[in-house]
Amino acid sequence: MRKSFRAGAVAMLAAAAMLTAGCSGNSGSDNGSAANDPNQKVELTYWAWAPNLDKVVEVWNEKNPNIHVTVNKQDGGDPAVTKLLTAVKAGSGAPDLIQAEYQKIPTLVAADALADLSGTEANETKSHFPEGVWNDVTLGGDALYSVPQDTGPMVFYYRADVFEKLGLSVPTTWDQYAQAAKAVHAADPEAYLGTFSSNDAGWFTGMTQQARASWWGIDGDAWSVSIDKEATQKVAGYWGGLVEEGIIDNKPMYTPEWNTALNTGKQVGWLSAAWGPGVLSGNAGSTAGQWKVAPMPQWDAAKPSTGNWGGSSTAVTSQSKNLDAAAKFATWLNTDPEAVKALVTETGIYPADTEGAKSALTEAPAFFSNQPDFYDVVGDAAQSVSSFTYGPNVNVAYNAYNDQFAKAAQSKQKSAFLDAVKSMQQVTVEDLLQTGFTVK
Repeated sequence: MRKSFRAGAVAMLAAAAMLTAGCSGNSGSDNGSAANDPNQKVELTYWAWAPNLDKVVEVWNEKNPNIHVTVNKQDGGDPAVTKLLTAVKAGSGAPDLIQAEYQKIPTLVAADALADLSGTEANETKSHFPEGVWNDVTLGGDALYSVPQDTGPMVFYYRADVFEKLGLSVPTTWDQYAQAAKAVHAADPEAYLGTFSSNDAGWFTGMTQQARASWWGIDGDAWSVSIDKEATQKVAGYWGGLVEEGIIDNKPMYTPEWNTALNTGKQVGWLSAAWGPGVLSGNAGSTAGQWKVAPMPQWDAAKPSTGNWGGSSTAVTSQSKNLDAAAKFATWLNTDPEAVKALVTETGIYPADTEGAKSALTEAPAFFSNQPDFYDVVGDAAQSVSSFTYGPNVNVAYNAYNDQFAKAAQSKQKSAFLDAVKSMQQVTVEDLLQTGFTVK
């Protein structure tokens, strides 16, 4: 893309307005949409990857015969984004709506792929969502690029039976977590309270978000990059210190070895997200009833916060000719109580809608049947997610994380963890400059 377009896009983001004059000519009206004309039928296409989403959409279609939505199943994450960007560039083939991960929204906005929904009824949904989640879909401005759907507030899963056996209290601060990690490993040299995973950039992002890091920002007509700053340095140094001391494992998650450790009690804890029960039940089903959930340990107990790992939203593309109708559907899908309950039942998500989550999630997951207040803990965590701004080259930063922290974890040196942060900063800034962005 031309440098002038990129600079213009960033400037408009900073001003919280539409991207460019040619961003989306339909951001204010539908040109005959069924949202305005109840007698005219509209066909909408929705690219998404959440399982069984078509069953939820059936509920909408039955109640709204003049705004028919067809789900087109996609591969999630980067493949869907690449496919959309290709269609937008070609000027044809893009859907009306797309399931967009929060970290991908700046990339799509900078590519003129998303419509601004601030002039539609979707803009009235702000009160449904935690502030940190709303920031993800507005990029901190007045424009609205998507409606939040699900989220992944981070919490601490731990083996309650092991904690009881060792006489350990659940850590509420990171200092206490380190002490608990030392006690677990001392009691069994093969056991760890957790692991530093060098192949999960989203996990590390959530950890730094809890420490109130924000890796990108808008500065006038430029992007700023703040990876190599105090908050991220603090998190990297903390985990590097635990790995160097040998009281935390340095192996990635989601490996056969990690799964075995979950099953055998050698991985005693897991810092993860609201969707964790699905992973635990699938990978360590025999340990059901032995785990509990607690809030993340805190850096400042007086100011509780948490990070987010995962989650997506429903965006309307800039090529949709039925903006209001599409926004109407996106609003219903993510805020209507019946729709949110169907999302939970059919797709297994943790809803971003605060009240929807409370009404739809009334019983603990079967894996945590020993903890009836499971969703109370997760719900409280969801309200304390700190704001975090993603940038247009998040994939570059994440790849740099995988490369640099794999080396750091292997070295088991705290200094290498801090050097990895510096390298991430450098790689991210250089990429922005090389692709035509202005960086301050």
